Amino acid sequence: MQVIDLSHPMTPEMPVFPGDPSPEIRIVASLENEGYVERLLTLSSHTGTHVDAPAHISPHGKTLDALPPEAFCGQGEVVDCRPLGSKPISLGFLKQSGCMSRPVDFILLYTGWDAFWGGEKYFSGFPVLTPEAAEWLIQAPIKGVGVDALSMDPIDSENLPVHNILLGQSVLIIENLANLGKLPARDFFFSCLPLPIEQGDGSPVRAAAIIGL
Repeated sequence: MQVIDLSHPMTPEMPVFPGDPSPEIRIVASLENEGYVERLLTLSSHTGTHVDAPAHISPHGKTLDALPPEAFCGQGEVVDCRPLGSKPISLGFLKQSGCMSRPVDFILLYTGWDAFWGGEKYFSGFPVLTPEAAEWLIQAPIKGVGVDALSMDPIDSENLPVHNILLGQSVLIIENLANLGKLPARDFFFSCLPLPIEQGDGSPVRAAAIIGL
């Protein structure tokens, strides 16, 4: 069995969505003074590698604490979107790639944008699903769609069409994934378990893939 970490490390300097607060990580107890180490974390619910609950967009969508643990794990499939560059991820491209040719719980879009983590390029130019492609994905009984980029919609989008399509049908969104290039296209177990935040609209996760389970 092999476990692949799919999360970015959390640091005060990490990229955040424009307008969101940067995380603060402060030592409040030390071995020298208190005999133990403890840190105070101040961060947005959508910091770093994180999951969007339906309540992030929909007024009637479920919050994190209303979803069972099994909603955040299952069989995964990687779609290699790198050949597109910055072009949209269309329905035709998904079908040509063989996406969902057999039952799967999570579709992970491998754009390669995690290579730009920490730089200016990370904030723009990443490919996103077309609304038509998103509508096609929700026809299957999937649990979530993930991407190794900043957002499932363009950074300057005002109406967030892909977020609304997916979350409107209770399909989770996982953003800022990493290391998708280390995964096979299929036959792995994916997990993105969040903190059980009361009325939570989202949460950082330690996403991981298990191969050979």
